[in-house]
Amino acid sequence: MSTSVLFDAPGPKARLRNNILTVIGAIFVAGLLYVVISRLAEAGQFERRRWEWLEYEQIQRNLLDGLVATLKAFFISAVLAIVLGFALAIGRLSPNRWVRTPSTSFVTVFRALPVVVLMFIPYLAAKPLIGQSVPLLYAVVFGLVLYNGSVLAEVFRAGVLAVPKGQSEAASAIGLTRGQTLRLVLLPQAVRSMLPTIISQLVVVLKDTALGFVIGYQELLYKGGEVARTPRFGLPYIPVAIVLGLIYIALCSVLSATAHLVERRTGARVKPMTAFAETVATEETPPEVVLED
Repeated sequence: MSTSVLFDAPGPKARLRNNILTVIGAIFVAGLLYVVISRLAEAGQFERRRWEWLEYEQIQRNLLDGLVATLKAFFISAVLAIVLGFALAIGRLSPNRWVRTPSTSFVTVFRALPVVVLMFIPYLAAKPLIGQSVPLLYAVVFGLVLYNGSVLAEVFRAGVLAVPKGQSEAASAIGLTRGQTLRLVLLPQAVRSMLPTIISQLVVVLKDTALGFVIGYQELLYKGGEVARTPRFGLPYIPVAIVLGLIYIALCSVLSATAHLVERRTGARVKPMTAFAETVATEETPPEVVLED
């Protein structure tokens, strides 16, 4: 079977129609970009004055400090979110309802709350409760870990449940306990399919570090805002936004490239339907057993 049973290859008319729509879409996007760029140029956003801040060494150092603060919050939050997500996933998969119910409630609550609200909890509540403010880094990490840990818990749980049920039944048949089955059989198979999704969620963690700007955490966006509010450079909000946007795109592209690399190295890519069908079609049928009288 060389063709997929779920998808028919487009014919000549369909290919022509797809090509025409692609060209129309490309023209529309190019026209939109032209309008945006021309309007920005008319507003003087590409004047040299609004870009001179890039030449100042002190501003470059400030932006570098903001980038370091962003990466620091990201790495701490990423590690803790993975640990928390794994623990919550194990709790949700537990047969003991006294463990499963709190884990499910935790995931349900904190997955529904906005990250910025979670950041404000330690930022506003720490001083009335303990008499002193917590470092802003802790407030940012607190919000990122609770939200993304809850999301990753569902990723881990779905990855384990996606393993064919026969695997756990076979493990039980040879005498493995539930914990041994999860550790030795289910997780090694589930991790390969979960890795790309986990790394994609880490991209969300990286972008959400910018929300620390709201509570005054001096990450990349905060430092960029200081430059954008400088009258000396003509309040360069648009140039600063363009530069910071390119930096975030570069960082997220590195994580995405890592996801693709991990996907290739671990073989996490799902088999195409045609390959699966060919595998099934070429499998040898076991000979029938004939009982003689």
